[in-house]
Amino acid sequence: MRPLHTRRFPAALKTAALTVSVLAGGTIYGPGTATAAVQTSAAAVHAPTAQVRYDRQAAAPSGQAEAGRRLRALEASFDGRIGVYAVDTATGKKITYRAGERFPLLSTFKAVAAAAVLNKARTAEPGLMDKVVHWTQDEVKENSPVTEDHVEDGLTVAELCEAAITQSDNTAGNMLLKQIGGPAGLTRYFRTLKDPISRLDRWETELNIWSPKEKRDTTTPAAIAADLRELTLGDALNAKDRARLNGWLRANKTGDKRIRAGLPKTWTIGDKTGASSYHGSTNDIAVVWPENAKAPLVMAIYTTHRAAKAPNDDQAVAGTATIVAEALGKLPKS
Repeated sequence: MRPLHTRRFPAALKTAALTVSVLAGGTIYGPGTATAAVQTSAAAVHAPTAQVRYDRQAAAPSGQAEAGRRLRALEASFDGRIGVYAVDTATGKKITYRAGERFPLLSTFKAVAAAAVLNKARTAEPGLMDKVVHWTQDEVKENSPVTEDHVEDGLTVAELCEAAITQSDNTAGNMLLKQIGGPAGLTRYFRTLKDPISRLDRWETELNIWSPKEKRDTTTPAAIAADLRELTLGDALNAKDRARLNGWLRANKTGDKRIRAGLPKTWTIGDKTGASSYHGSTNDIAVVWPENAKAPLVMAIYTTHRAAKAPNDDQAVAGTATIVAEALGKLPKS
């Protein structure tokens, strides 16, 4: 683990008149007035009839309600939108906020693409992980710190998985997609995880072009959190492949200012980030092991700004991680 630092956030984050509650049947009450499809647990993520509703007067468990108030205040501080789904896998306790709203996948897709490749190698194409893949200079995309140095000799599929996750290498991401049938192939893999929501439609780097009305290349925090849980803790992958995926996530080098920055440095965290200059979209999904915990937390945090041109906001993600961990009872309240 690289050194991390713990963040403290202003008391203002605790002030906002919002009550959020999760009721039976997958109904979430939170900020705003919109109604949308949502799934609020790993099982309910795949129930299309579950609905999201918003009601300021709804009663709520104290942890969820407090998290909702603080997240609404945090949204106001950067004039944007936060989507959260977090679950303590030891107790089943959840914190959700805009969990059924769509957000751009961005580079968080690469964690699932690597899992799809691992699954294909295990079930359909033995030796795939050791196959050497080549690409041309014209195929090298922006932000490709590993693959840009290997145009002549190429990399194995396993090395491409590592580059895509630990360095968020965009060319590596595209080369992984080529192994599974492109963006449509990844969407099909989402469906095998019983996720009817997440979808990939374009390649790097076009998939980062996003607007609030866009459905292409999107997910919801609830859906992607359920996928991540199945892939890293469940039976979606062979045990050896699951361990390999978790190893890449823990070795990630792009997440130090996001979920990791909002949690104690003694915790073990595996994550995959995503970011875009469109609406300052800034994401992180993670499996989080608190110190001495019996089981990990799973977090999916997605943020966007209302302004079309806005800077990426790592602190919004880090602050959200702190709020969520406190609401789940894993940190003392700041």
